[in-house]
Amino acid sequence: MKYLAPTTIEGAVRLLSEASGSTRILAGGTDTIVQLNAEQIEPDLIVDIKRIGEIRGITNENGGFRIGAAVSCAEMTEHDGVRDLWPGCVEAAGLIGSTQVQGRATIAGNLCNGSPAADSVPAMVAAGAVVRIIGTDGSRDVAVEKIPVGPGKTSIGADEFVHSIFLPPRPERSGDAYLRFIPRTEMDIAVVGVGINLTMDASGVCTAARVALGAVAETVLLVEEAGDTLIGTHIDDAALDNLARAVSAACKPINDKRGTVEFRTRVAGVLAKRVAKIAAERARG
Repeated sequence: MKYLAPTTIEGAVRLLSEASGSTRILAGGTDTIVQLNAEQIEPDLIVDIKRIGEIRGITNENGGFRIGAAVSCAEMTEHDGVRDLWPGCVEAAGLIGSTQVQGRATIAGNLCNGSPAADSVPAMVAAGAVVRIIGTDGSRDVAVEKIPVGPGKTSIGADEFVHSIFLPPRPERSGDAYLRFIPRTEMDIAVVGVGINLTMDASGVCTAARVALGAVAETVLLVEEAGDTLIGTHIDDAALDNLARAVSAACKPINDKRGTVEFRTRVAGVLAKRVAKIAAERARG
């Protein structure tokens, strides 16, 4: 196994294009190193992108923020601009592992690991975040929800890697939030995760909503039907009940030692109501 750490985008692309065996991108390494130690993966080449300066920063772009693939969760959660604009995304990033893990982990790595229970992904999907991917054919921008295609699998090609994630500008009177249910009080994998982003008009009527679910299907879900239950309402009790039903109906979970199908389905609806309330409060200012 080879380990290489290019310092430029071009260098990383060249290594990936010339690789003859399996490759693995290392941004923070908090998933990759664990999987290596557990002998779950055995790549021929590891490409460490953390030395590429271009993807180590957070930049303001058209009213939103572009977060480099090598930016740690700790750096993201400490960024005042990102925290003010997208608090739900920051909350989700702050739930990934321990304080020590967050010093290395990245939301790009959390996405590319392909886990249905990844905390940052539902929040990013709700936010309408877009991933910039770079490879031998140039760059392409893809909605976050289009990246995971199955447990541990993504739509990113073997000769590609994530350059950055763009959190878009937020309309006035908008708010987002993320909550998860876990068996323990911290440092556990989500049994259910819910991210919601919504916008309200001056009268308090919801005009747009995106609802995303984690850990209840093979990939994170963007549930348009659930968002539709909030649009045109004041996020009142009736709307929240309709939201819970739509969320539960969209769930396709599995039974495992951490939760049954029935439990996950019910909790998803309950969590969605709580998340919607928080997002609405933030939208109201």
